Amino acid sequence: MAYLDVKNITKSFGKERILNDVSFSLEEGETLCIIGRSGCGKTTMLRCLNYLESIDGGAVDLKGERVLEAWGNKKLKNEEIFAKRKHFGLVFQNFNLFPQYTAYENIRLPLSLQQKYRQKSGDAFMKNGNIDEAVIGLLKKVGLDDKADHYPNQLSGGQQQRIAIARAMALEPDVLCFDEPTSALDPELTGEVLKVIRELKEKSRLTMIVVTHEMDFARDVSDKVMLMKGGKAIELGTPEEVFASRNEETIRFLQGYRH
Repeated sequence: MAYLDVKNITKSFGKERILNDVSFSLEEGETLCIIGRSGCGKTTMLRCLNYLESIDGGAVDLKGERVLEAWGNKKLKNEEIFAKRKHFGLVFQNFNLFPQYTAYENIRLPLSLQQKYRQKSGDAFMKNGNIDEAVIGLLKKVGLDDKADHYPNQLSGGQQQRIAIARAMALEPDVLCFDEPTSALDPELTGEVLKVIRELKEKSRLTMIVVTHEMDFARDVSDKVMLMKGGKAIELGTPEEVFASRNEETIRFLQGYRH
């Protein structure tokens, strides 16, 4: 039984099919890189996993538990969505930090919200002192413990994205997702962020799904690579298998990234 099992996910917006029977699986600690041209469904896949979009068909199992399925016209309660969403963390391409909060406060926010939510339901959660320790630990993990009191506009783009990564890790999701985490960065800052993701894989053994246009990163860091086109997974395998593929669609796509 796979740690994460994504089964035949479909999603349409109106008459347009965005995801068409997409399936993949990951073992704990593995990294999947999703590649493909803009508009092929990569971001929608992550949004569905994170309960930011509903799915029309298929299902997702995590550690043998059903965590996502099509719910049709049923309206889910906020508590239900919150409980499901905690399994997945998402790092957006444009950081999405709160400008009025410091780096420290941006990371602390999800932990304090979780604390209030748990108190309402009678569950125990971290005390304030433990939350503060956790935030400091996360800042150290992304190499920014010296920037705790800085506001987003005082940080470089790479530093902002590293704070966003720390915030996504705060609730210890089972799977950490990245939606083109370097697309808004220049080459120097891109390397800075990719280094953090590499270290998370090597040192923390996080299970990760990374949507990326960085082919060298996908080749070197991932355990599996999935190439999408038109909402379908047209290639899925190890980096060695995908980058050596003789599939004409795959060859055409990869040639566009060779210099």
